[in-house]
Amino acid sequence: MEPRYSDLQACAVSPTSPLVIVDVDEVLAQFMRGFGTFVERHGFELRVDRFALFQNIYRPGETEHIDLIAGKALFDDFFRDGADVLAPAEGAADALADLSTRAEVVILTNAPEHGRQARIQWLKTHGFDYPLIINSGLKGPPAADLAGRTTGRAVFIDDLLPQLDSVAEKAPDVGRFQMVSDERLRPLAPSAPDRHVRIDEWSRLKTAIEERLFQ
Repeated sequence: MEPRYSDLQACAVSPTSPLVIVDVDEVLAQFMRGFGTFVERHGFELRVDRFALFQNIYRPGETEHIDLIAGKALFDDFFRDGADVLAPAEGAADALADLSTRAEVVILTNAPEHGRQARIQWLKTHGFDYPLIINSGLKGPPAADLAGRTTGRAVFIDDLLPQLDSVAEKAPDVGRFQMVSDERLRPLAPSAPDRHVRIDEWSRLKTAIEERLFQ
């Protein structure tokens, strides 16, 4: 059984509690800032030109971004020995701590399996010690599985429009919130306010989640 399916199977959800399903990168963690620090250590530059990852990485002085193979290698190396440089998104830990007194919190993140322990340690260090599911691909199916385990209301928070659309398709009753923590990325991030609520600050997002779950 692949680890991500083991995570999902092992994740305990109260059959009556409200449920918060939350992504990590650019939601709980300032991923792009941390990844930028990492690639600079390796002689590259991160230029926030678009809402993308590898297409923002350049060799100094060059005008064409690095290719997918080089970008993927940096990404994999980051999860081996660089993920500890990530800073938490402002207000995220306090918001989830408060919500967790009245709702279940599950972290659903796409990350390479070799980065599991680094991700677990980062989450614990920064106050996000909640059940973790390492996923690969679209998040609609696991979100639907989790939400189907409780009669309580559920919400899903992610920065990526395809993930929000996936949840809308597979679990349309789950409330969806788009959140982009990096201020540089906010104007670049594709959004669909007619389909998913977009709130980029945890103070306001927490209030919207409460309204969805508890009112």
